[in-house]
Amino acid sequence: MARQQTPQAPAAAETPAPAAQSGGTRIGQGPGRLLLWFYGVFTVAALSRSIVQISTKFADARLAYLLSLAAGIVYAVITVALWRGGDQARKVALVSCSAELLGVIGVGVLTLTDSSAFPDQTVWSDFGYGYVFLPVILPVMGLLWLRKAGAERKAADPA
Repeated sequence: MARQQTPQAPAAAETPAPAAQSGGTRIGQGPGRLLLWFYGVFTVAALSRSIVQISTKFADARLAYLLSLAAGIVYAVITVALWRGGDQARKVALVSCSAELLGVIGVGVLTLTDSSAFPDQTVWSDFGYGYVFLPVILPVMGLLWLRKAGAERKAADPA
């Protein structure tokens, strides 16, 4: 009896990683991984806090709670951009980190000069004092990392 051979299916092509699909290196690797972790934690903390505050005592400090919500949204955008990687995500992260830094500085100055405008704390109050100043440190570190990652990408790209 002749043994019948069945043709084998060709091996499936490997699916490229998200970074390869987006055309760049993952900015959430190396030191970016630590930033990714911090921004992920800050996303959950700021959004959770603001949602509870808005749903339970919004009338007490509308501006403060809306600013905490805005901070949480900015943190979420940065987290996703760091996770996705690539040139487009890097640009989104740069803009978001810049907006975050301006927000922290603006709210920090306002809370020191006119504390009556903020009857309750925000994530960015007093330059992030309630969060061990991480809200002012993170965007600076993020901007430095994104700048370095962009320079490395340009140096590695021959085109």
